[in-house]
Amino acid sequence: MSMNRFADKILIITAPSGAGKTSVTSYLLEKFPQLAFSVSAATRQPRENEQNGVDYYFMSLDDFKRKIQDNDFIEWEMVYEGKYYGTLRSEMDRIWQADRLPVLDIDVKGAIHVQQQFPRKTLSIFIEPPSIGELRRRLEARGTETADSLQDRINKAAYEISFKHSFSHTIINDDLEKARQEAGEMVAEFIEAGRNGR
Repeated sequence: MSMNRFADKILIITAPSGAGKTSVTSYLLEKFPQLAFSVSAATRQPRENEQNGVDYYFMSLDDFKRKIQDNDFIEWEMVYEGKYYGTLRSEMDRIWQADRLPVLDIDVKGAIHVQQQFPRKTLSIFIEPPSIGELRRRLEARGTETADSLQDRINKAAYEISFKHSFSHTIINDDLEKARQEAGEMVAEFIEAGRNGR
């Protein structure tokens, strides 16, 4: 195998639900051809427009649990009751072998686990909502939450924000354009360091 510039390097974008990590991730993937989106595994059913192997690797609970036992994940967790999500080692290897840098758009607990395994090779960016009130407003505007599930997400977000110091950088997303640019600058530097073998 040839010398891979990005071997074992990982870019993590993490945030509470509704803080804008997907918007930032999409922007980075468009801007930097060196990046490749790491497709997560999930035990939930695909939504209408989702494709297996593109949006997620959809699998049965039994398959997922077997992969946990076989140590096939670099991180996994039960995000909601009975719904598992995880990052497959094989997905990381697939991206590294293509000489690309994997981008993980994952939640906070998963992000901490990945960093623990690749401590010196990870750039992690935490996207913070301007306030819990603003986050509540954004989630309400999506119209996908019940009163209970909204409160669950808000509580989870407050808890997740308490871990923001575990990551390389925090970007407060009060202006999406600015947040994207900030993330872009951090990623450009990280890619450059890879090129120089640092």
